Parts: sequence; C-alpha cells; structure tokens
Amino acid sequence: MPAASGRDVRLLPKAHLHLHFTGSMRSGTLLELADRYGVHLPEALSSGEPPRLRATDERGWFRFQRLYDIARSCLRTPEDIQRLVREAAEEDVKDGSRWLEIQVDPTSYAPRLGGLIPALEIILDAVDRASRETGLHIRVLVAANRMKHPLDARTLARLAVRFRDRGVVGFGLSNDERRGFARDFDRAFAIAREGGLLAAPHGGELSGPSSVRDCLDDLQAGRVGHGVRAAEDPRLLARLADSGVTCEVCPASNVALGVYEKPEDVPLRRLWDAGVPMALGADDPLLFGSRLAAQYDLVREHHGFTDEELAELARQSIRAAQAPQEVRAAILADIDAWLAS
Repeated sequence: MPAASGRDVRLLPKAHLHLHFTGSMRSGTLLELADRYGVHLPEALSSGEPPRLRATDERGWFRFQRLYDIARSCLRTPEDIQRLVREAAEEDVKDGSRWLEIQVDPTSYAPRLGGLIPALEIILDAVDRASRETGLHIRVLVAANRMKHPLDARTLARLAVRFRDRGVVGFGLSNDERRGFARDFDRAFAIAREGGLLAAPHGGELSGPSSVRDCLDDLQAGRVGHGVRAAEDPRLLARLADSGVTCEVCPASNVALGVYEKPEDVPLRRLWDAGVPMALGADDPLLFGSRLAAQYDLVREHHGFTDEELAELARQSIRAAQAPQEVRAAILADIDAWLAS
C-alpha cells in the first residue's frame, strides 16, 4: 500500500533496468513448473517466503547460485519461457514500469532449447509477444558469466550484436565480481560496444569501489549494475556524477544478500547527494521477495525521499534506458503529470 503521506509509487512511470531472467519468475509459477517436471525444490524455494540469504562469503554466494540454478532448471520449453516473460511484464506494468530491460545469459537455457542461437531466438520471440500483449516496452541485455572463460563472453557479445535489430540493446557481465578481473572481458565488451550495444557490467556490490573503477576503466561501462559501493570513495562518486554513468541500485537485494544490514544502511543518500544518476531495480524478485515499486517504497520509508525526489529517480531511470527519444519524452511527461496530480 502507498504511504499515507505520498502519491502511489505504483502509478509513477518508471524504467526497470536491472532484472534478471529466471529471478523475475513468480514463486507460484516456480511451484507449478517444479511439480510438472518433478523437480524437488528446497524449502528455501517452496515455502512461499523469500529465502534467508547472505552472500558476502563464498559459501553464501554458492548457496544463492545453487537456488538460482534449481529455479532455472524448471524452464524447459518455449512455452515456459513465454510464460515467464509475460508474467514478468504483467508484474512490471502493475508497478508502473513503462520500459523494461531484462538481463539473460542464453547459454544457461541453451541445453534444453536446442542450442545457443535457438535459445536466444525463443527468448526474443517471448519478449516481442509479451510486449505486444501487455503494452510494456521490453528490451534485452545479453549477459556473460564472469565465472566462465572470456572466450565464451566473446561468443555471446558477437551473438548479442547479431540480434541487435531483434531487441538486444546491451551487454552485461554478472555473477561473483570477486572472482577474476574485469579486464579479462575487455575484448568481449569492445565487440559489444563496436556493435552499438550499451556496456552494463555488474560492479560495486560484493566488491568495493575498485570493481566499479574496473568497469569504467576496463569495460568502458555506460551503466553499472549495482555500483552502490562507489559510495565508499568520494572521488569515484564525483567521477560517476561527472560522466553521467547510471548505477542500477537494488536496495532490497543489497540487504537480502547481506551487503548492508538494514535498508537504511544502503547509501542511497550518499549517491544522491553526490549527483550520481540511479535507476532502482528489483534484481531477482523470486529470491528477494520484492518487485520494482517496493524499491521506491523502501527509498521513501527508510531514506525520506519526497515525491519530488522519487519523481527525479524515475526520470533518471528513463534517461538511462536505451529507449527512443520519442518514447523517453512521453514517459518523462507522464512523470511530470504524476507529480502534478
């Protein structure tokens, strides 16, 4: 429910720029698919409550990844993919999202969908269909896995560029940023950038400010997934603000994974006061229990953001989206209308 003293954040037009594919699934859908395919779900995924996670050590991160892998194993057919994307779009629409960029590593789904290229085609077909059915603008970021060989990332970058005219707008790098070096993936990101895609790697979540700097220096990031720990380095904050690089901040996720103990500990005000553009995201609602509008409620409740400031956060998300100028202008006008209501 909206706070009594503020406008309903579900009606605030916004862009959703940090949402992972399997992690966007409804918990009820996971239960149905697991039952259909005979997949045993641990209590952490079957209880209907968000699992207790703490990923600041390797054991905790491994558990998080294991839960994610089990959930992903329940996506086996094109119909499953279509259902996931349609339902994710429906949830985003309910939360006021007008533009969604969903992130996926197609290699994770390729074994059950006929190979890498067929998997990406099935995903993009599902995105196109869900966009037509719900009216939500949806695009795709293809993400490499930093736990795999950099040559795999180059293959994905070339594939992402190949499907640029089918709705792929960016190239990411996910998984444990404490492992390996961003520079190992510099060639893959060069391929993506030269092909006209946005560079949007993860950084500044499980590792500190240095991982954000690596994203900027080695991968020439146009956006940074998370980036919140840049708050620990004033010079880095100034650099992000001056360059206009948006951080895709996921406050509920940060708390759920133990990066910060409490919602009020997430340094949103520090980034805001430094002038760093932010786009709030839900990351993995299946595992963290909250979707997009809840991030705005959290910022209002725990950080005292006013409706004017929430509207500006929404504007920052739209400015950072890979949307055509006319779409961006229309949504920005609707944000002004929400504030004037």
